[in-house]
Amino acid sequence: MAHGMRTDSHTGYRRRDDWRQSATRYALLPLRIFLGVTFIYAGLDKLTDSAFMRADGVGSIGATMEGVREISAIPALVDLSLKNAVGFGYAIALGELVVGIGTLLGLFARVAALGGALISLSLWLSVSWAEEPYYYGNDLAYLMAWLPLVLAGASVLSVDAMLAARRGEPWDSAKPQVRGRR
Repeated sequence: MAHGMRTDSHTGYRRRDDWRQSATRYALLPLRIFLGVTFIYAGLDKLTDSAFMRADGVGSIGATMEGVREISAIPALVDLSLKNAVGFGYAIALGELVVGIGTLLGLFARVAALGGALISLSLWLSVSWAEEPYYYGNDLAYLMAWLPLVLAGASVLSVDAMLAARRGEPWDSAKPQVRGRR
């Protein structure tokens, strides 16, 4: 049995690791900002690129999907997109925009992150599957970046946190709170 003085109880002093708690609470915020801004930019870029939103031609979604059909992991996924290439282009662009806005605002953050993960997964399995070595393709890295947000959501500086506070739930799910004490 060890003897000594416990430093974590029976004192009136606060622990000096408050900054660690803050860092932990805000750890996913830079990732949220990066992914949110990137997906908003990607969606707007596609929506405003007249060459992209065409079924054929240089730089079009149709030509891109035709070009990756034979080298994708799931050619049937590419075939599905080719049935209506322009519609698929709009679906991806609008999906990226909605996911980016939801992530940046922290509105339905886990759902938005799941949408981002699914977009990244579909792009990895179709467009960037044949990249060698695999780490040259960025869609896999985006997929992995979405997973912490799928698991943790947006507990700080988010609409989700404000709505939870209005309902009387703890504002920060990473910091357990005792009812009646703040």
